[in-house]
Amino acid sequence: MTIPGLGKFKTWLTGNVEADATNTVMYDRTLVWMVLGLAMIGFIMVTSASMPAGQRLAEDPLIFARRDGIYLSLCFFLSLITLRIPMDFWLRYSNVMLLGTIIMLLMVLFVGNSINGASRWVAIGPLRIQPAELSKLSLFCYLSSYLVRKVEEVRNNFWGFCKPMGVMIALAILLLAQPDLGTVIVLFVTTLALLFLAGAKLWQFLAIIGCGIFAVCVLIITEPYRMRRVTSFLNPWEDPFGSSYQLVQSLMAFGRGTFFGQGLGNSILKLEYLPESHTDFIVSVIAEELGYFGVALVLAMIFFVAFRAMMIGRRALQLNQRFSGFLACAIGIWFSFQTFINVGVAAGLLPTKGLTLPLISYGGSSLIVMSTATVLLLRIDYEIRLAKAQAFVRSPK
Repeated sequence: MTIPGLGKFKTWLTGNVEADATNTVMYDRTLVWMVLGLAMIGFIMVTSASMPAGQRLAEDPLIFARRDGIYLSLCFFLSLITLRIPMDFWLRYSNVMLLGTIIMLLMVLFVGNSINGASRWVAIGPLRIQPAELSKLSLFCYLSSYLVRKVEEVRNNFWGFCKPMGVMIALAILLLAQPDLGTVIVLFVTTLALLFLAGAKLWQFLAIIGCGIFAVCVLIITEPYRMRRVTSFLNPWEDPFGSSYQLVQSLMAFGRGTFFGQGLGNSILKLEYLPESHTDFIVSVIAEELGYFGVALVLAMIFFVAFRAMMIGRRALQLNQRFSGFLACAIGIWFSFQTFINVGVAAGLLPTKGLTLPLISYGGSSLIVMSTATVLLLRIDYEIRLAKAQAFVRSPK
């Protein structure tokens, strides 16, 4: 028994369009609309959430909205350029990208700008660049290129498994010096997941995961502010006006939102009660103004972007486009795990970590890097469809 329309729904969900003589669509339309939708929702919510902060800091409630608009315009023009760059270019210059990122992370330690006790930004003229965001994309490009060359060594040799972990640890040391534990966790989990997809042995993962958990525990214990975050997360109501203040305000925003929210622009917690309401805790403002329905919609859209990334990666690997396949899978894992951490922190499920909500939160470096990652997905999908179309044309009837 067949269900009417099921085949079209599966095609829409996976983006698996078979090449034929009448099919001229060479890009994933659903992915494009999902990304554009997330960017528009992000711009609207950044505008709403940032007005009180803009009025206090610059006596201009729309200052962050204008900056976010500039960042989105810059992302659009950079995307037009990135879309024309073949994946072979990223494969050839992945080592150069990683080296440039390491240099920028070293620059942060000496000439970086400090905000809230963390030195994470490098000022270049009017722009402030956060190398930690760039480290994600550059590391995943490097890992994908490494797996193209050494996938058999990763599967059969423990040393082949340790090499990429060593590169990740080197980046982690530089990031922890800022300090930025959240980015380190994203890099660690995504690297492990990518190596697992490449076919590394299970016992290697158990060993590395054990070492990673031990290292995180040591990092938490040795830094008082991290320890306070963990204890406040376990019982936020014990110190609601001290170490747990941000989490308590976030939980209150979720509680006020109920199912359909208080209405766009009607958040009370954003009125200087909830710190970082337009960056790390923007999902709390979404929950208060748009309710459970708004949060669920945003999470579903991000899930579909991550899901399509994994599907694109699977199809690339089936066509033996290993670099593109591994990179697409890494982007999917990265987006989904970072979303999990961001929403988990805001909802009180995880200790506080400074990570943005992909394509939603305010932040120029985050928007540029993540929009570049989504454009790479479109480029990978285009090359897959082009390869299938050429195979169809050349196949005998």
